[in-house]
Amino acid sequence: MCGRYTFQSDFSPEISQITRLAQANGYEIKTGEVFPGDTMAVVIADQGKIKVVGMAWGFPIFDNKRLLINARSETLLEKRTFAESFKKRRCVYPTTGFFEWNLDKEKVWFNYANHHEALYIAGCYNFFDGQARSVLFTTEPNQSVAPVHNRMPLILKKTQIAAWLSDFNAASEMIANPMPELFSKKV
Repeated sequence: MCGRYTFQSDFSPEISQITRLAQANGYEIKTGEVFPGDTMAVVIADQGKIKVVGMAWGFPIFDNKRLLINARSETLLEKRTFAESFKKRRCVYPTTGFFEWNLDKEKVWFNYANHHEALYIAGCYNFFDGQARSVLFTTEPNQSVAPVHNRMPLILKKTQIAAWLSDFNAASEMIANPMPELFSKKV
């Protein structure tokens, strides 16, 4: 379900640059372990330019007491909550890994095997009471995540980010891409 992820600003030069860009644009973003509701760095396309902004994680549910933080990539266009946002307002979460909990309720961290590569997660955003809020997309897990959880984030390669943000047809195809093998460790 991906209910938490990490964003360590000193993790790599790439993540440090994303942090600086968000702060230069006037956003105070959460670093360290990111929880639903936190304002975090996301990458969006705005008037044809790619930029880093701060955005709250989670769409408010009708009672405004809970947040919808994930969307199943397989059914995005079938769900009114996500269809328009997927078509027009896609975003990317730059992360330094994500967490899942196994059946023994042990916290497991996932990232690439080299541990110092940014992991990009696909998502979309919308506006609620004038505030931009986002959700991340999940997909079927691959062999590296399936022993821990029945879902995993929809991960993009760095080279796919521009097309994800600007090209609906390309983004629609990326939903079916196989996910990369990941390293995991209990934390």
